[in-house]
Amino acid sequence: MADYKQPHLNGAFYGPAIPPARTHRSIGRGGCDCCCLPCCLLSTILKLIFSIIIIVGIIVLVLWLVLRPNEIKSYVETATLSNFNLSNNTNNNNILNYNLSMDLSIGNPNKRIGIYYDYIESQALYDDSRIGFKILDPFYQGHKNTTLLHPEFGSRTAVLGDSVASTYKREKGEGFFYVDVKIYMKLRLKIWIFKFRGFKPKIDCTLKLPVPSDGTSTTVSTFERTKCDVDY
Repeated sequence: MADYKQPHLNGAFYGPAIPPARTHRSIGRGGCDCCCLPCCLLSTILKLIFSIIIIVGIIVLVLWLVLRPNEIKSYVETATLSNFNLSNNTNNNNILNYNLSMDLSIGNPNKRIGIYYDYIESQALYDDSRIGFKILDPFYQGHKNTTLLHPEFGSRTAVLGDSVASTYKREKGEGFFYVDVKIYMKLRLKIWIFKFRGFKPKIDCTLKLPVPSDGTSTTVSTFERTKCDVDY
């Protein structure tokens, strides 16, 4: 067998091609080009904002699961109406003579939230005209607690709108007067040692009051317990 002879290579070596040198530098996987610093800065800010939103959302979810906040509950337990009479004065103005007292319950159903009632304003309205106004004393309400308030209204000089005469006549014939009582409040919530302000709920109660007979009044025995709407 003839001997195999390697061809003469003239001193040169022909190996695999050498890749060209890189003309730019990368910063980690998925990093930004060093020539686009504004893009890197904007991307970092957006990631930071997104992370903060996620963290805040998780904190809010955990607090909600732990605290389970519930709205306050309110009822008119009893109401007494007397001297509900409409008349005209010499200037042909409508004047309502009346006395209204009531027991209003406000319940805090929360297990871990206390409530400071810093401001409580009560108003009585008949036929969309305000006939009574009173500021009630502030108080603190603990967890799962119910407080009874006693708003009282009375007036002999309430000047009402033009439609009140027909409303009064119709409701007196039907046997019931409808009086709206609105409670405006400013609250602070107490959670552990922290206090949060800025809550301004409104309680709206529509009272269906039997027409008082002459010399008598709507009493506890004839008034039906009424649930009030709470609007935040």
